[in-house]
Amino acid sequence: MRLKSLDVFRGIAIASMILVNNPGSWKQVYPPLEHAEWHGCTPTDLIFPFFLFIVGCAMSFSLSKYTENYKKSGVKKSQLLKTEASKNAEKKPASFFLIPASNIYWRIARRAAILFILGLLLNTSSIALDVLLNSAPVENFGKIRIMGVLQRIGLAYFISAIAILNLSPRNQKLLAVAVLLGYWGALTVFAVGGYTAGELTPEGNLGGYVDRLILGSQHLYKGGPFDPEGLLSTLPAVVTVLIGYFTREWLRVQPIKTRTSINLAICGLSCVVIGHLWGFLFPINKQLWTSSYVVFTAGWALLLLAFCYETIEVRGWKWGRPFEIMGLNAIFLFVASGIVARILLKTHIGTGENAPTTYTWIYENWFLPWAGPLNGSLAFAVTAVLFWWLILYGMYRRSWAIKI
Repeated sequence: MRLKSLDVFRGIAIASMILVNNPGSWKQVYPPLEHAEWHGCTPTDLIFPFFLFIVGCAMSFSLSKYTENYKKSGVKKSQLLKTEASKNAEKKPASFFLIPASNIYWRIARRAAILFILGLLLNTSSIALDVLLNSAPVENFGKIRIMGVLQRIGLAYFISAIAILNLSPRNQKLLAVAVLLGYWGALTVFAVGGYTAGELTPEGNLGGYVDRLILGSQHLYKGGPFDPEGLLSTLPAVVTVLIGYFTREWLRVQPIKTRTSINLAICGLSCVVIGHLWGFLFPINKQLWTSSYVVFTAGWALLLLAFCYETIEVRGWKWGRPFEIMGLNAIFLFVASGIVARILLKTHIGTGENAPTTYTWIYENWFLPWAGPLNGSLAFAVTAVLFWWLILYGMYRRSWAIKI
């Protein structure tokens, strides 16, 4: 059964992401709308894990056909998948494809690859616009950032899906615990690059060392020593997805009653406390995606979901429709808003070296005069959310849903 509260949750996450990604000026941002500089967690640092959490919830629905068969029959999932693929393969001539289109592994890999490629295209678009509009050197294409938000979503989705299809529910949970404890141990035990063991600075942490070794510094975020969506830190991000999956699996067998909302809230509050206490040993850090951060943010996700579930599913309140509309085309919204923002940042109003970007010109002429620097920056961001909501509402009215 599809839960509207989950669609609303997704819409809240993507609307919040648009809000914090589009201030009128990065120098004029209210503290809750900024990321923590390093250790710590602000409301903004909750948004990305919320999105990964809801990816896991959605996987419970999309993979239920295979997991349910596994639970009922006791047959190995891999055997079931091969059997289904072979049955479907008999329906079409083999010359039409190399891998059966119905093969779930093919679909998972395809979806993950599309997400990763979309992320790469967003990174490439920044360089391409600079080359085309601002006479930047073509050699900059050799410095394209490889990782990013969509790349992490794609990788985390892929690894989580493979684990779900090949492990029993018990072993899925054991894997999640093992990854969190193993990541904690890896970042606090190993000394790399001449730094001391347990160095959790951008330069001295194990994740940054792995990124520099495999990806190269020129392909990291801003060419720095560390990428906040790096390779190693994607592993604990997988656990964030799995927690979302576990939550939706649990909800499938629960009655739609206030007791279910209370249990979600209790579990969420417990995770917040555990994550906070763990943070004294392994600091809460979004950029490192530390294990304490995974547990802490999962707790807040469960608390928000408990609120949405109680008000929408149990009490039947209709407040979530605007967010539900935004959640229906979340990936489209992220990509489209990213491209438009890049165009506004790379184009200029006027001529000369001091000509402001279109983005800055809009902020300084349409928002700054009447709202002031700080509130004008916030008004710019809110306007961006409303603008994209109108676009998505038009898509909703026409039943346009862009899926991958």
